[in-house]
Amino acid sequence: MQLYGDLRILTARPSAADERRARHHLYGVADAAEAWSVGRWLRAAEAVIGDICGRGRVPIVVGGTGLYFRALTRGLADAPPIPQEARAGAAALWTAGGEAAVRAALGRGDPEGAARIERGDRQRLLRALEVLTATGRPLSAWQGATRPSLAPGRWRGVVLEPDRAALYARCDARLRAMVEAGAVEEARALLDRGLDPDLPAMKAVGVREFGRHLAGEASLDEALAAAQQATRNYAKRQLTWFRNQTPDWSRLASPDDPALSSLIGSYRRGA
Repeated sequence: MQLYGDLRILTARPSAADERRARHHLYGVADAAEAWSVGRWLRAAEAVIGDICGRGRVPIVVGGTGLYFRALTRGLADAPPIPQEARAGAAALWTAGGEAAVRAALGRGDPEGAARIERGDRQRLLRALEVLTATGRPLSAWQGATRPSLAPGRWRGVVLEPDRAALYARCDARLRAMVEAGAVEEARALLDRGLDPDLPAMKAVGVREFGRHLAGEASLDEALAAAQQATRNYAKRQLTWFRNQTPDWSRLASPDDPALSSLIGSYRRGA
């Protein structure tokens, strides 16, 4: 979500002071009317990482979207172009039967994909069903024949796992700070554009919640509480994903942990 220029406050993008301390890449580079996919991000990230390494520097990839890290370290399925008929069929099934119908259809041919994709993730559910319909192969099968962008042994993975109660308290405080910094006004500006609600940027945490307040359907306190709850839920899903998907990555309780500097130093020395 930090790709989108319309969402500086709502996605807690690095501050101007942060950006002066070190060069930041791929923040705010896309318009909310664009639908960046993980594949498009991966191509852009590969170019940036190559440039940084070419200058003899160490790139640090940060964020919380597990699929993006998995694409970078394990590869991304290079499925063929999907015919319009397959796209239309998947969309029609969603319209007729909703998520349950699409998930059931996907489960008959790609049970692994149906189980892995989170509830409410319309974009990835439809994509998986489109690939299955068009190619006769599950998306997981295409993913099994991929090449990672980062060669094994050439990178280090680190997961920040702060105390859960402290993390939730920081989530709540950050949302309050966002409101004070103009999050409601940022949501209003985005919603006033009248963009397709299925665009990725329109699904950022806070857009729907503060949108209900702007529409007179909730008080500001109610909208803030809802956005705080959604943020805590997302943080919990992130922790669960990284616990299950990256058990071999180093764990730190805080970015201030001295072990982080040691890890970066060992990488630079090639240890």
